Amino acid sequence: MDVIFEDDSLRRLEEDPAYDAGFDRSIVKSYRMRIQFIRAVEDERAFYNMKSLHYEKLKGTLDGFHSMRLNKQWRLVFKYKKGESGKLVVVVSIIDYH
Repeated sequence: MDVIFEDDSLRRLEEDPAYDAGFDRSIVKSYRMRIQFIRAVEDERAFYNMKSLHYEKLKGTLDGFHSMRLNKQWRLVFKYKKGESGKLVVVVSIIDYH
């Protein structure tokens, strides 16, 4: 899947090894691994198959968004968008789930 970033700091967090955006190194490492995984899969069915991601469609004020776990406290929030080459994943934020 193709990935785009709603916030430039999230793009930089993936690309710049020295940049941590104020997050703990373990969060940054997990974030980069999730982005690589998203880029590698064909569609979101792979997210459901990996139970450790805790992939879910969000409700309430975040209706229309999806998330997957980075660790027990932090989640990667994203949405889907139609693109020329198929479905795009738009990375929106990293949120504290508690």
